[in-house]
Amino acid sequence: LQALLSEISGLKKPRGFINRYGRRLLGMQPKPPPKYRILVMMATNMPDSLDPAMLRPGRIDRIYKVGYPSKDGRVRTYQGYFDKVSNDLTPEQIDKLAVITRYATGATMKDLVNEALIYAIRDGRDTITWADVMAAKHLKDLGPPEDVEYIERERHAVAVHEACHALAAYRVSWNFNIDLATIEKGGDYLGMVRSVPPEDQFSEWKSDLEAAIMVSLASLAGERLFFDGNNTSGVSGDLASATTLAMYMEAYFGMGETVTSHGVTRKAGVGGVGRRPGDGEENSEREILKSTLGERIEDNLGRLLDAAKELLVDNRAEVLRIAHALEVHRTISGDDVAAIIDGRPGPMIDGRAYLDPRFVEAMEEFHAAAVTAQQGHDRVAVPLPEVASLPAGWTEAAATEAGPAPASVLVADPPAAGGHGNGDHGNGDHGNGESSGNGRTTTGGNGSPGTGTTTQPPYGPPPPPPPADPV
Repeated sequence: LQALLSEISGLKKPRGFINRYGRRLLGMQPKPPPKYRILVMMATNMPDSLDPAMLRPGRIDRIYKVGYPSKDGRVRTYQGYFDKVSNDLTPEQIDKLAVITRYATGATMKDLVNEALIYAIRDGRDTITWADVMAAKHLKDLGPPEDVEYIERERHAVAVHEACHALAAYRVSWNFNIDLATIEKGGDYLGMVRSVPPEDQFSEWKSDLEAAIMVSLASLAGERLFFDGNNTSGVSGDLASATTLAMYMEAYFGMGETVTSHGVTRKAGVGGVGRRPGDGEENSEREILKSTLGERIEDNLGRLLDAAKELLVDNRAEVLRIAHALEVHRTISGDDVAAIIDGRPGPMIDGRAYLDPRFVEAMEEFHAAAVTAQQGHDRVAVPLPEVASLPAGWTEAAATEAGPAPASVLVADPPAAGGHGNGDHGNGDHGNGESSGNGRTTTGGNGSPGTGTTTQPPYGPPPPPPPADPV
């Protein structure tokens, strides 16, 4: 510190060997340095560690905080990087990317573009597509998936758990957009549904927080609903999140029956839930649960749990559709979640195929078999159903004019040798093609579908997976 301050003060001293020593030998005073207006600027990412002596008036006495880029800044940064490579992204997609990467810096945005280019090159292309960008984002956000394969009944349970989160988030959480849903196992989670705000927000309303609690409680409500009143230990984190929000709403945010701030009463040691001198943290928490505050929190959680259950009952088929997509693709984007729920085309998944009533029946049959297998700790007796492919030339306009499609229309073409086929979920394949070692899940095999048609339902046992390419 002293050396740094000396360097700063030394800027005003005479400069040059001749000026400092030659002129003194001749009995002359050294010339003072030019009267420059010197501005000293420093940068740090640890402002709390700075010595107070540096921050005194006359030294470093003004501090500016450089935060994350705004949405407009992220759009311009992405546009600048994408302009340097060949891509087919639209302005709307770049704007969407800026929205779902809220805390991205210039370095992370450049890294994402480079990773997307790597995906395109590995696929034999020199143009980046939106699918490449999403695959790169998922890899950067989640990291490479662990080399862990679920047993079939547990995979289905995790998929239903996350599907309930996704359905609730899409239906009630209007202030957030779903970023991704995954059942890829990470370091401390089996799956997740992540949401991002569509714009920069700095305050939250009561309705927003209640929606967030419903999304958290949807896992417990869904597991009990779909598994005959049973549930896993995987809801513990969701319950902790819901309870925390409910407590803050009731005790701090004025969103409950009272307006008293629990923070003030706890600090002062007064009131029914005050923290008295000598009370430990454990005793304080126990007092909260025994008090009327704890009862109000439990009542709010119970009310929102019932609302989440009612929502899932009304959207049972949509939950099973999302669960199926998660079991096949492992990781899907928020746009694909919306496409599955609404029955419309998505970026990588066509949700219209899930509207086939035969698929709904087949998925219910598979779910019932999974529940039976879970109760008996046995293998699932029914294979995971396939989604029928839409016939060539099928359009929403034509379907609207013709009315609901008959069951014989939505029929999957038989795969040719080495063509499409759902992967075997017991041997590590990620369905619909093989999964490469970098965590990307592709949606195609090593061939093309057959050209024939069939009137047989596609919901029998899946064909064998294509031979894996060396990676």
